[in-house]
Amino acid sequence: ATTGLRLGVQGGGCSGLTYVMEFDAKRDTDRVFSLDGVQVFVDPKSILYMSGSMLDYNEGLMGSGFSIKNPNVKGSCGCGHSFTT
Repeated sequence: ATTGLRLGVQGGGCSGLTYVMEFDAKRDTDRVFSLDGVQVFVDPKSILYMSGSMLDYNEGLMGSGFSIKNPNVKGSCGCGHSFTT
């Protein structure tokens, strides 16, 4: 099985939805994206919430990590860990 980075959305957090990011095996129903040799998998349910999103990696004085810029987000919680569409 092909292994890659899984991006998804699940229920939770104070605004209703949170992002999930983990290494996982490809599933038959996944949408597959490739960037610089890395396979990215998104399940059919999550693609509805993430369509048009951009994954970025940031480094700064306050820390470093991945960020998702999602044009479908209508609001987010104060801590920035969950969102609503």
